[in-house]
Amino acid sequence: MSIEIGNETAAPLDLEEVRELAAHVLAQMRIHPLAEVAIRFVDEPTMSELHVQWMDLEGPTDVMSFPMDELRPDGEEGMLGDIVVCPAVAAAQAKAAGHSTMDEVLLLVAHGLLHLMGYDHAEPEERAEMFDLQRHLLLTWFAEREPGRTSVPEPTED
Repeated sequence: MSIEIGNETAAPLDLEEVRELAAHVLAQMRIHPLAEVAIRFVDEPTMSELHVQWMDLEGPTDVMSFPMDELRPDGEEGMLGDIVVCPAVAAAQAKAAGHSTMDEVLLLVAHGLLHLMGYDHAEPEERAEMFDLQRHLLLTWFAEREPGRTSVPEPTED
């Protein structure tokens, strides 16, 4: 798995933890082991620019996904895509939800990865499927790292 991570902010992020979660999600979803993904952490002005450019929406958002190749479980190698996360937005959401910023960042990375794989949450059925899978992936990852942990951060409303 080629997981490229860049932090363009001053936010103190555990990039190795992000890499480990991404590797877990990709392995659990049976994405080809030679698939490539890039995860980039950006400030609010940069995220605002991307949000306007790609979604025609003002202001920063928490996470955006940019799929490249249409990789499927047990498929070919290739470039899965890019994920862009705004730690400042994640920190505000984490505070409002009562969990750590790092937990929120990990939730957003898992969420972004699922978007790269074609999952969406526009319709209630899609939302249930994607968010249940997201919760399962986070629970299994946290269980390996923190035995006894039974909760994961819940997504904020979009």
